[in-house]
Amino acid sequence: MAEHFVQDFFKKHKSDLRGSPKALMRLRMACERAKRMLSSTAQAKFEIDSLHNGIDFCGTITRARFEELNLDLFSKCIMHVAKCLGDAEMDKSQVHDVVLVGGSTKIPKVQQMLQDFFDGKKLCKKINPDEGVAYGAAVQAAILNGEYNQEEQDFLLLDVTPLSLGIEINDGDMSVVIPRNTTIPGKMDGGYTTIVDNETGAASWLLVRLRFG
Repeated sequence: MAEHFVQDFFKKHKSDLRGSPKALMRLRMACERAKRMLSSTAQAKFEIDSLHNGIDFCGTITRARFEELNLDLFSKCIMHVAKCLGDAEMDKSQVHDVVLVGGSTKIPKVQQMLQDFFDGKKLCKKINPDEGVAYGAAVQAAILNGEYNQEEQDFLLLDVTPLSLGIEINDGDMSVVIPRNTTIPGKMDGGYTTIVDNETGAASWLLVRLRFG
C-alpha cells in the first residue's frame, strides 16, 4: 500500500518520496492505520502534514483497491496453510477448527480466502487474534514450569526440529538424517560407506537445510 501512495504522490507532485526515509516512515505509519481501518470500513482516508518538501498529502483507498494491491500476499498466506497441512500429512477435511491468530487475520479478504480454502468451514474467532500468540506463549511457559496439565486440556505440545539435519556426502549433496518436524528428543539411524576400501575413519560436515520461498 505504501508503494501505491509513493507513486500517487509522485504523480501529483513530481516528487519522489523514496529519497526521504523520514517521509517514507510517516507514510508507512499512515498506511498501517488505514489498513486497520479497512478491516471494519469500506474506505479509509488519511492526511499527513508536510510529508515531503513542505507538501501536505491526503490519501484515500477503498477496501477493494487494498485487496487488489495485496492479493499476491494474501495468496501466499493460503499457500503456507496448504504447505503446513502437507507437512503434517493431513487433509483439510481433518481440521477441526481454524483459529485466527495475528492482527492481519482481521482482514476480511484473508478470512474469506481461508474460509474458501477450507470449503466454507466457519472460522473460530473465540480468541482475540492480537492475543493468540501471547496466549500460546503463556501456555508454553506454564508447561515448562510444570504448572499446566496438558491431559486435562485434551491437547499435546511437542518440540520438533524446524529444519532438516543431515550430513554432506561425496558429491556435495546433503543426505537427510533427521527430517524436519521430527519430535525432540529423537534418534535416527543411517548407513554410509567410505569412498575407498579399508578406510578406518571419515569426516563429514553436519548440514542444516534452510527454508526457501
